[in-house]
Parts: sequence; structure tokens; C-alpha cells
Amino acid sequence: MDFSPIYPIIKLRKGKDEAVRRYHPWIFSGAIESAAPNLQAGDTVTVIDSKNNVLGTGFAEAGNIAVKILAFENRKIDADFWKERLAKAFELRKMMGLTDNEHTNCYRLVHSEGDNLPGLIIDIYGKTAVIQAQTEGMALNVKNISEALLKVDGLKIDSVYNKSSEAMQRMGKDAVEDGYLFGEKSDDFVLENDSKFYIDWEEGQKTGFFLDQRYNRDLVRQLAKGKNVLNTFCYTGGFSVTALKGGANKVVSVDCSKKAISACEKNIALNGFDIKENPSVAEDAKLFLQNMKKGEFDLIILDPPAFAKNHKSLHRGLQGYKFINYEAMTKIKEGGLLFTFSCSQAVDKAQFQSIVMAAAIEAGRKAQIIFQLDQPEDHPVNIYHPEGAYLKGLVLKID
Repeated sequence: MDFSPIYPIIKLRKGKDEAVRRYHPWIFSGAIESAAPNLQAGDTVTVIDSKNNVLGTGFAEAGNIAVKILAFENRKIDADFWKERLAKAFELRKMMGLTDNEHTNCYRLVHSEGDNLPGLIIDIYGKTAVIQAQTEGMALNVKNISEALLKVDGLKIDSVYNKSSEAMQRMGKDAVEDGYLFGEKSDDFVLENDSKFYIDWEEGQKTGFFLDQRYNRDLVRQLAKGKNVLNTFCYTGGFSVTALKGGANKVVSVDCSKKAISACEKNIALNGFDIKENPSVAEDAKLFLQNMKKGEFDLIILDPPAFAKNHKSLHRGLQGYKFINYEAMTKIKEGGLLFTFSCSQAVDKAQFQSIVMAAAIEAGRKAQIIFQLDQPEDHPVNIYHPEGAYLKGLVLKID
């Protein structure tokens, strides 16, 4: 070897280094020829090729993706590393006008592979940073990450909350506990394009709010005036609030979670709207779409959870998207607008558009694509990791 490895070595098979040489950050288990003994998921490793040339440094993980690369070099993962990567992420958000914005004070600071930190999500809600480690390696480093966050110049935060237990439990790891690594809870609401939202990062889904729909919610605001709006899979009412802010005649919000419906009502009321005139319904959105009357709504939002979480569930997921789009297209008022989304990484844009087209054919409705939507700039996509472009959306005029 012409270098001194810093960490235990994982060696790749001959011919299995092409993807990593193209800076793709995932190494699959089938590409590995040998690994240092007694490696545990979460350990930092040095990856080399079959000729003992260094390829990168990353975290070993359990499962099909065996390593996620942090640096394509022989690099020490220390305090300087974390501070450098977090500072770069902050500078991007600052350049985009998100870090000191009087209209919006919540945004994503770190978007996993998109910010060259695979397995790490950090969302900013006012003066609270919420960390969600999605791999064992990141979970073992949350304290180091928190300390580095506090040293990022210009990042004005009072508290850091670790919300990694949910992701770790899905992988069978129970040792990680959620809680404040620094500071304490703030009850203040946050602003998104001047709309107010209570964020429950302690008990809510993901980090508490779906920040990836910021611009798409604002588009709803621009198009909602005078319309009767149905927001399905509404969660805490992001689209409901912005539709009302845009002058919607009425908004009905639907979610199967009673807890989400309660949060939705609180956010509608927080923005000065009547929750009785704009009812929130705790019901399965698929059933609601099936049973609702035709022509009742002239703007419908379909923002479901990921129906296809992986390629094994792709066919079933696509059928789920077809079903809800068919029901919405069948029921929507003539000339109405349909906002339809998929956040399934396994479903690409072409597949999503194709399944929506199939729903339109089956519904017997004419449909025009008015807008093609995706994730905002604080959810960047690493050009070497196209899988990061997970959010897909269409706005269709239905005749």
C-alpha cells in the first residue's frame, strides 16, 4: 500500500470499484472481497480497491448497502471534518437566501447524500436544529455533529434536538434515545412564506414537518383563490393553511391519523381561519376519495406517504398511486386542478407520469400538465447520486 490506512480496511473485488470511482457514495455488499475482522455496523472504515489503492472513507452499515462513503480520500472523520461539511451546507442555504429570511425561518440544513453526508438529516426550525441520523454510523456521531453545529458561523440556534431513535429502531437498534443535546424546547411557531406552523419535532413524523413541499405549498396558495380545496394525506395541514392564505373558498383536510388532524386544526386556527368552516376529517384518504361526491372540489391535493419504499414494493406502490389519482380525477370538478405527488425514491419521474396518465385514461378525463414539481434547493441532489431526486409532482388541469 502506498498510504497508511486510518481505519479498518474493506477491500473491493476486482472490477467492482467503477461506481465509487464515479463518486457514487454507496458500496453494496456484493462488491466486497474482504473486510477487517470484527467490524460492527457504524464503524468507520477505509475502502480500497483490488490493487490496494484508497477509494474513500465511510461508515460500515448492516444490510445490502455495506458502506456509505463520507470522503473519497483517506480522511480522518473528526471535529474538523464535521465543521467543514456543516459550514459548506450552511453556506449553500445562505446563498439561497434561507438563513436570514423574515418570511421563512425553517429549512433543511443537511440533506444526506445531497450534502455529502449520507445518512444525516438536519432541519432548522427557528432557533432549534433537529438531527435525524438514519444510519448507525451517523447515530454514533450525533454528539460530535451537535458540537460542530454550534460552531458554524452565522447559524443562530439555541438548541439541538436528536431524533434518531425512530430510524434506528427500524434497523433493530434500540440504544439510541431522542432528546436535547443542547438547550431546551421552544414553543414558538415557525414561519414558511409568512404562514405560521406549530412544529412537533419530538413526537411528529420525520423531524416534525415536510419542508420539501415549501414551494409547492406556495404554488397552491397562488392558485387556490375562490376554490373548494381537498387536501388528502394532510398531516399537519401545510397545504390546507396555504390554500386558505391564498383565498380558498373552503378547505377540507383528510388524514387517517387523529393526532395529525388535531395538529392540522391548530395550524388552521393559528393562521386565523375557522376550523368549523374548514373541517379536518380523521379518515383513510383512499376511502374518502372513493366515497366523496363528484364535482365537490375544484382543487385536490394528493400528497401520500411513500407507497413504494423499495424496488420490491414498486408494482404495488404504482398501483396505489394509480388508485388515488383515478379516484381524484373521476370526482374532481370539470376544469379543476389536481396536485399529485410521489415521494417514493423507487419511482422515477417517467414512471410516475406514466401511472398518472394510466389513471387519466381509466377515468376517461382529459388532462393537461401545467407544472412539473420537485424538491426545493435546500434538498439538493448530488449529481453522482441521482437517487436523491425523490420528490416528484404534477399539477394537472382536468376536463
